[in-house]
Amino acid sequence: MKAMIVFLLLGAAALVAQKPEFVEGLGQGYNGEWTHVSRQLIALAEAIPPEKYSWRPAPRVRSTGEVFLHIASTNYFLLNRMGHKPPADFESLDVAKVATDKAKVIEWLKRSLDAVRDAHATATPAELKKTEKFFDHQATDEDLYLRLLIHANEHMGQLVAYARMNGVVPPWSDK
Repeated sequence: MKAMIVFLLLGAAALVAQKPEFVEGLGQGYNGEWTHVSRQLIALAEAIPPEKYSWRPAPRVRSTGEVFLHIASTNYFLLNRMGHKPPADFESLDVAKVATDKAKVIEWLKRSLDAVRDAHATATPAELKKTEKFFDHQATDEDLYLRLLIHANEHMGQLVAYARMNGVVPPWSDK
Protein backbone atom coordinates (compact mmCIF):
# COMPACT_ATOMS: atom_id res chain seq x y z
CA MET A 1 0.00 0.00 0.00
CA LYS A 2 2.85 2.41 0.85
CA ALA A 3 4.43 1.72 -2.52
CA MET A 4 1.16 2.57 -4.28
CA ILE A 5 0.84 5.87 -2.42
CA VAL A 6 4.45 6.81 -3.24
CA PHE A 7 3.86 5.89 -6.91
CA LEU A 8 0.73 8.06 -7.08
CA LEU A 9 2.46 11.00 -5.39
CA LEU A 10 5.47 10.79 -7.73
CA GLY A 11 3.17 10.62 -10.74
CA ALA A 12 1.24 13.67 -9.55
CA ALA A 13 4.51 15.53 -8.94
CA ALA A 14 5.68 14.75 -12.48
CA LEU A 15 2.47 16.23 -13.92
CA VAL A 16 2.78 19.36 -11.76
CA ALA A 17 6.37 19.85 -12.97
CA GLN A 18 5.20 20.00 -16.58
CA LYS A 19 4.58 23.35 -18.21
CA PRO A 20 0.87 23.99 -18.91
CA GLU A 21 1.23 24.09 -22.72
CA PHE A 22 2.58 20.55 -22.64
CA VAL A 23 -0.28 19.13 -20.55
CA GLU A 24 -2.92 20.00 -23.16
CA GLY A 25 -4.54 16.89 -24.60
CA LEU A 26 -3.90 14.55 -21.69
CA GLY A 27 -6.97 12.49 -20.88
CA GLN A 28 -8.87 13.84 -23.89
CA GLY A 29 -9.12 10.67 -25.94
CA TYR A 30 -7.04 9.55 -28.88
CA ASN A 31 -6.83 12.92 -30.65
CA GLY A 32 -5.83 14.73 -27.47
CA GLU A 33 -3.19 12.15 -26.62
CA TRP A 34 -1.82 12.22 -30.21
CA THR A 35 -1.61 16.03 -30.03
CA HIS A 36 0.18 15.75 -26.69
CA VAL A 37 2.85 13.27 -27.79
CA SER A 38 3.30 15.06 -31.14
CA ARG A 39 3.90 18.38 -29.41
CA GLN A 40 6.43 16.80 -27.06
CA LEU A 41 8.28 14.92 -29.81
CA ILE A 42 8.64 18.07 -31.90
CA ALA A 43 9.70 20.20 -28.93
CA LEU A 44 12.31 17.63 -27.93
CA ALA A 45 13.58 17.29 -31.52
CA GLU A 46 13.96 21.06 -31.66
CA ALA A 47 15.72 21.24 -28.27
CA ILE A 48 18.40 18.66 -29.09
CA PRO A 49 21.48 20.28 -30.66
CA PRO A 50 22.22 19.31 -34.29
CA GLU A 51 25.52 17.65 -33.39
CA LYS A 52 23.68 15.24 -31.07
CA TYR A 53 21.56 13.78 -33.90
CA SER A 54 24.40 11.37 -34.69
CA TRP A 55 24.92 10.46 -31.01
CA ARG A 56 24.12 6.89 -29.99
CA PRO A 57 24.39 5.38 -26.49
CA ALA A 58 26.26 2.30 -27.75
CA PRO A 59 27.38 0.69 -31.00
CA ARG A 60 24.59 -0.87 -33.09
CA VAL A 61 21.93 1.16 -31.24
CA ARG A 62 19.89 3.78 -33.11
CA SER A 63 21.24 7.32 -33.00
CA THR A 64 19.05 10.21 -31.89
CA GLY A 65 18.21 11.12 -35.49
CA GLU A 66 17.56 7.49 -36.36
CA VAL A 67 15.04 7.16 -33.51
CA PHE A 68 13.10 10.20 -34.73
CA LEU A 69 13.12 8.78 -38.28
CA HIS A 70 12.09 5.37 -36.95
CA ILE A 71 8.99 7.01 -35.46
CA ALA A 72 8.26 8.69 -38.80
CA SER A 73 8.78 5.52 -40.82
CA THR A 74 6.59 3.47 -38.48
CA ASN A 75 3.87 6.11 -38.79
CA TYR A 76 3.98 5.81 -42.57
CA PHE A 77 4.30 2.01 -42.50
CA LEU A 78 1.16 1.52 -40.40
CA LEU A 79 -0.77 4.23 -42.26
CA ASN A 80 0.12 2.40 -45.48
CA ARG A 81 -1.28 -0.83 -43.99
CA MET A 82 -4.52 1.10 -43.49
CA GLY A 83 -4.60 2.30 -47.09
CA HIS A 84 -2.91 5.71 -46.74
CA LYS A 85 0.03 5.94 -49.12
CA PRO A 86 3.23 7.52 -47.80
CA PRO A 87 4.61 10.57 -49.62
CA ALA A 88 6.47 9.61 -52.79
CA ASP A 89 9.67 11.26 -51.54
CA PHE A 90 9.63 9.10 -48.42
CA GLU A 91 10.13 5.91 -50.44
CA SER A 92 13.62 7.03 -51.48
CA LEU A 93 14.65 8.46 -48.11
CA ASP A 94 18.21 7.48 -47.18
CA VAL A 95 17.89 7.27 -43.39
CA ALA A 96 21.66 7.03 -42.87
CA LYS A 97 22.20 10.36 -44.66
CA VAL A 98 19.13 12.20 -43.36
CA ALA A 99 19.43 11.12 -39.69
CA THR A 100 22.22 13.61 -39.01
CA ASP A 101 20.38 16.56 -40.60
CA LYS A 102 18.29 18.06 -37.79
CA ALA A 103 16.10 20.19 -40.07
CA LYS A 104 15.24 17.27 -42.37
CA VAL A 105 14.60 14.90 -39.44
CA ILE A 106 12.20 17.41 -37.87
CA GLU A 107 10.48 17.96 -41.23
CA TRP A 108 9.90 14.20 -41.67
CA LEU A 109 8.79 13.80 -38.07
CA LYS A 110 6.25 16.64 -38.38
CA ARG A 111 4.94 15.39 -41.71
CA SER A 112 4.42 11.88 -40.35
CA LEU A 113 2.76 13.07 -37.13
CA ASP A 114 0.43 15.30 -39.15
CA ALA A 115 -0.34 12.41 -41.52
CA VAL A 116 -1.46 10.22 -38.60
CA ARG A 117 -3.50 13.05 -37.09
CA ASP A 118 -5.22 13.82 -40.39
CA ALA A 119 -5.89 10.17 -41.27
CA HIS A 120 -7.38 9.46 -37.86
CA ALA A 121 -9.48 12.64 -37.89
CA THR A 122 -11.11 11.66 -41.17
CA ALA A 123 -11.55 7.94 -40.44
CA THR A 124 -15.15 6.79 -40.30
CA PRO A 125 -16.36 4.34 -37.64
CA ALA A 126 -16.55 1.65 -40.33
CA GLU A 127 -12.95 2.33 -41.40
CA LEU A 128 -11.75 2.07 -37.81
CA LYS A 129 -13.35 -1.39 -37.56
CA LYS A 130 -11.75 -2.63 -40.82
CA THR A 131 -9.19 -5.38 -40.15
CA GLU A 132 -5.63 -5.74 -41.39
CA LYS A 133 -3.08 -8.52 -40.98
CA PHE A 134 -0.69 -7.36 -38.31
CA PHE A 135 2.17 -9.73 -37.54
CA ASP A 136 0.45 -13.05 -36.84
CA HIS A 137 -3.12 -11.87 -36.25
CA GLN A 138 -5.89 -9.58 -37.49
CA ALA A 139 -6.09 -6.09 -36.03
CA THR A 140 -8.58 -3.31 -36.63
CA ASP A 141 -7.43 0.05 -37.93
CA GLU A 142 -8.44 1.39 -34.52
CA ASP A 143 -5.94 -1.07 -32.99
CA LEU A 144 -3.23 0.17 -35.38
CA TYR A 145 -3.87 3.80 -34.40
CA LEU A 146 -3.51 2.77 -30.77
CA ARG A 147 -0.23 1.00 -31.65
CA LEU A 148 0.99 4.26 -33.27
CA LEU A 149 0.20 6.20 -30.10
CA ILE A 150 1.93 3.66 -27.87
CA HIS A 151 4.92 3.47 -30.23
CA ALA A 152 5.35 7.27 -30.23
CA ASN A 153 5.24 7.38 -26.43
CA GLU A 154 7.62 4.44 -26.11
CA HIS A 155 10.25 6.20 -28.19
CA MET A 156 9.52 9.50 -26.44
CA GLY A 157 10.82 7.86 -23.27
CA GLN A 158 13.90 6.64 -25.13
CA LEU A 159 14.54 10.11 -26.56
CA VAL A 160 14.11 11.79 -23.17
CA ALA A 161 16.82 9.46 -21.86
CA TYR A 162 19.04 10.27 -24.86
CA ALA A 163 18.48 14.00 -24.33
CA ARG A 164 19.25 13.89 -20.62
CA MET A 165 22.39 11.82 -21.24
CA ASN A 166 23.50 14.72 -23.44
CA GLY A 167 22.59 17.47 -20.97
CA VAL A 168 19.32 18.48 -22.65
CA VAL A 169 16.33 19.08 -20.37
CA PRO A 170 13.01 18.29 -22.08
CA PRO A 171 11.26 21.63 -22.77
CA TRP A 172 8.15 20.62 -20.81
CA SER A 173 10.14 19.83 -17.65
CA ASP A 174 11.35 22.33 -15.12
CA LYS A 175 14.07 19.96 -13.90
